Amino acid sequence: MKQLIIVVAGVFLSTSVFAQRVVHGKLTAFNTYLVKNVIVTTKKAKTAVTSDSLGEFSIVCMENDVIKIKPRTFKPVNKRVGPDTDSLVINLLFIDSKANREMAVGYGYMSERDLAYGVTHLEQENNDFCNYADIFDLIRGRFTGVTVAGGQIYIRGSGSFSGQTQALYILNGSQVSSIEWIEPCQIRSIDILKDSNAAIYGARGGNGVVIIETKR
Repeated sequence: MKQLIIVVAGVFLSTSVFAQRVVHGKLTAFNTYLVKNVIVTTKKAKTAVTSDSLGEFSIVCMENDVIKIKPRTFKPVNKRVGPDTDSLVINLLFIDSKANREMAVGYGYMSERDLAYGVTHLEQENNDFCNYADIFDLIRGRFTGVTVAGGQIYIRGSGSFSGQTQALYILNGSQVSSIEWIEPCQIRSIDILKDSNAAIYGARGGNGVVIIETKR
């Protein structure tokens, strides 16, 4: 009887060991930049690791486990581990605010340069522009330091050289007087330039520049 109990216990132990698996992953932001120093945990296995300098991690999971990623400044992500889950590439969505930008850099998630470019250069592949009612709603919701009023865009921190204060609009490389007719789903990318970054447009760019590229 004792031998039978030992055998059964051994079978149970072996089954538990084989139920574990290692899942490899990579964390990115804006579908481009690697995100470091993020703690990744599992719900069942109770394991935890931190993404390395390449944004990569390897973590021990149980079958049907859930990988949980909840870094500050980014929206949390839960990924269920299926029978064929060996590797994951997870694009984290940054919650843009001045405090979050400082925190993301302070925690070492991203460099200040990559983060600044990522939040000011929005591309359709990274953002669902079609969720917005119109282009002004999109710009108002996605860019800090920008005011929308009376069908015009005003970029705070830019000075006026022409007596007017609205931004300069560049659509597919050409200056236009209005962008209100552009449908959000038509947009491929948007850039907001101000101060020295807008200097290439001379006096015309003194109030800031909105650069829009549409799908060709």
